[in-house]
Amino acid sequence: MTGSEEPPSFRLAYVPGVTPDKWVRIWNERLPGVPLSLTQVPAAESDGVLLAGDADAGLVRLPVDRSVLSAIPLYTETTVVVIPKDHLVTAADEVAVEDLADEIVLHPLDDVLGWERPPGRPALERPATTADAVELVAAGIGVLLVPLSLARLHHRKDLTYRTVTDAPESSVALSWPEDAHTDRVEDFIGIVRGRTVNSTRGRQPAQAPAKGERTETASARRKPPAGKQTGGARRDAGGSTRTGGKGGSRTGGKSGGTKSGGAKSGRRGKPRRG
Repeated sequence: MTGSEEPPSFRLAYVPGVTPDKWVRIWNERLPGVPLSLTQVPAAESDGVLLAGDADAGLVRLPVDRSVLSAIPLYTETTVVVIPKDHLVTAADEVAVEDLADEIVLHPLDDVLGWERPPGRPALERPATTADAVELVAAGIGVLLVPLSLARLHHRKDLTYRTVTDAPESSVALSWPEDAHTDRVEDFIGIVRGRTVNSTRGRQPAQAPAKGERTETASARRKPPAGKQTGGARRDAGGSTRTGGKGGSRTGGKSGGTKSGGAKSGRRGKPRRG
């Protein structure tokens, strides 16, 4: 979709934990005439939002359905364990999964780390959301493993976190439907990849004329000016006209040919009668 089909605005979806502020600011500086609207969507619903056409692109968590969506990985987050500030784990700067073997590890239904079974002991029920799980951590029910951005998003004064060195990690990507790679999407790709404002990388080049087709400008450029000789004829230094290249004949001048306009023939006397 290009040209007049381009939407008048750009709709960007993003999942919790992702902070698009810097990229939005650059967009507004470069494309002030194209408003950018933001919509936060649950991580599990991001594919559906893009495929339904409710957003032009999204900052999502991998994996996505690569059969219908394109994706450019942007960064991978550190995984941390969220714990009360007085928890024993706070004595270390970082921990391993095995250090949580005796803990109740909460596994919310909107988990984005992708493991089938977290370490430690399971809770009786899975919390519906990460926000609900954080409340249970604050109540002393268990601990929670999440990407660092989600720990910061749900920050509480009575909680802290520590890096888990060998836990699964979550990667963030820019994604869009494969059949909707518009110039606006390409503009945003350029921004997240740090391209300069004048970069044309990724743009579709202007379509060239079909073979044998002449544009008006090209035809005018090839048309000879009025009064100028055409074809292969040219005049040599002696005033003769040479045609047909090297094998052509020469007329006029000193070659003994006739002169036009009533001039004398090449012999003296009267011309013979026919």
